[in-house]
Amino acid sequence: MKDKEKLMLIAIEEAKKAFEIGEVPVGAIVVKDGVIIGKGHNKRESKQNPVLHAEIVAIMEASKKLKSWRLEGCEIYVTLEPCPMCAGALILSRIKKVYFGARDPKKGAIVSKLNLLEVKFNHSVEWEGGILEEECGELLRRFFKILREEDR
Repeated sequence: MKDKEKLMLIAIEEAKKAFEIGEVPVGAIVVKDGVIIGKGHNKRESKQNPVLHAEIVAIMEASKKLKSWRLEGCEIYVTLEPCPMCAGALILSRIKKVYFGARDPKKGAIVSKLNLLEVKFNHSVEWEGGILEEECGELLRRFFKILREEDR
């Protein structure tokens, strides 16, 4: 197993925490020099805050740890392709690279709906998708299947 897959497994563990509290199961970790400096999972429903996506929570924790909003040299691993807000946060926090698992056909802002990261800003973010895509996608499919069954 490659390092990026091992790190994505940790992001999946974060996504499982979201699943357990009834949140859409998305998890993220921020890594600098091989060390995890931020973790997060979705908290929108539990905190009733629309910006508490996994990436934002992980970025906030990493910024606090580094005592800086500049996350230069950091990478983020997230189980679902970032939305426009989170892709913007990656740019603004100066993350070096994002690795994501499953694509998000409804809100994905890297490959699915648009590629915000290809727009020329003062900072560019590298990306790689499809890391443990099946495992990340299966967790989401299972969550939404349960939701649909509860709605019946």
